[in-house]
Amino acid sequence: MQLLRIDSRNEDVSSKLRLLRTKLSPRGDIVSVASRQRTLEIFGEALTPTQVVRRICQDISEHGLSSLLEYCNKIDQVSLTAEQLRVSEDELRSALQKADKKFLDAVRRIRDNIREFQQAILHKNVRTERPGGYLVERYCPLRRVGLCVPGGAAAYPSTVLMTAVPAQVAGVQEIAVMAPPTAFGAYNIDMLATCYELGITEVYRMGGAQGVAAFAYGVEGIPKTDKIVGPGNLFVALAKRFVYGEVDIDSIAGPSEVVVIVDSSTNPLYTAYDILAQAEHSPGASILIGWDAAVLDATIQAIEEQIGNVERGKLAQQSLEEFGAVILANDADEACRLANEMAPEHLHIATENAEELADKISCAGAIFLGNMTPVAVGDYAAGPSHVLPTSGTARFASGLTCNDFLRANSLLFFNRDGLARLAPDIEIIATKEGLTAHRESVRIRLKEQES
Repeated sequence: MQLLRIDSRNEDVSSKLRLLRTKLSPRGDIVSVASRQRTLEIFGEALTPTQVVRRICQDISEHGLSSLLEYCNKIDQVSLTAEQLRVSEDELRSALQKADKKFLDAVRRIRDNIREFQQAILHKNVRTERPGGYLVERYCPLRRVGLCVPGGAAAYPSTVLMTAVPAQVAGVQEIAVMAPPTAFGAYNIDMLATCYELGITEVYRMGGAQGVAAFAYGVEGIPKTDKIVGPGNLFVALAKRFVYGEVDIDSIAGPSEVVVIVDSSTNPLYTAYDILAQAEHSPGASILIGWDAAVLDATIQAIEEQIGNVERGKLAQQSLEEFGAVILANDADEACRLANEMAPEHLHIATENAEELADKISCAGAIFLGNMTPVAVGDYAAGPSHVLPTSGTARFASGLTCNDFLRANSLLFFNRDGLARLAPDIEIIATKEGLTAHRESVRIRLKEQES
């Protein structure tokens, strides 16, 4: 296996990592031969993904349901009627009845884990007393949200849990789910059963940019949402970027990624599967960092030995050779500096002093500490959402939480005495800015009280 190996002692690590990041960035201007051919078949011209998304969103905005169904037919190659677009409650109920009992038990336990954690971090209203008045920061749930659940290469009931439960904890009343009309998407028993177990009965057979556009603009039978969250392919990411402002979004996500920091205490076999776990998403970036060359060599050997035991081993190998890297750092401090520079979606500090090193990290979507905390714990069961910032956006963005489904507004109340205390400062600033009506709106109240 040909892995990119970087020695920080004599190579420019930052420039090589930037090149790797660029290949995975959801910019929308990189087209494979197969995608170009598919675009020609659908649109009759060689459009970039960004141009494809703009065309789809504008068509659905202008023509509604008819365009949505047309794109479902052309892109997903599934002919749906308006009645078939929404999964019926009978189908959802049937999926729940057919689902494996152990699977449903796991769903319920995970739901409870997520709910407990999200309730603990939920914003509460805050009241501050002031002389002659008070201020309140009040949090209100969004009315209606749309959840994107992938369904191209695999089924993701976990994404339903990681998006829907935080929204429910926030108090969102209307939750709609979209999943592509595939065996892994809106025809998947486990995904549908998870929706119904959580009390979600509004599920649509649509994916890609066309599904995002339907949630953003609303079409006949599908009311528009206030926010769209959840992962998806490049076209979903670009569509979310296009409709932002019409609705809110969580992020513009790229492929999944992990950085694993190792030392002599790290079990190479464990790390091999940590690296493979991200690579099997394909594409997915897997970066291994350590300051002991022998540890890195042992881990690479373990990856090569175990890759044949992974169901998607060939895809994982392809992903590792294209998007993976092994970095020999000078020491732990440099490893942490590089991790901060990459600002990865997942950072696994699988070292003896993991908590100490975590204190040096400020930029990561989620941080996993020690040998016994693989990323899969966060992906599936622990409580924080697995919807996390990618492509270096953890420099400024955070993972999805219940608080992302809240709107904050301020309440202000002052009596005459409270207004009089603030009036001199208001008058000075308003006069400086030339906004005399602002100034007079205060003065008139105080004059009336004096007369």
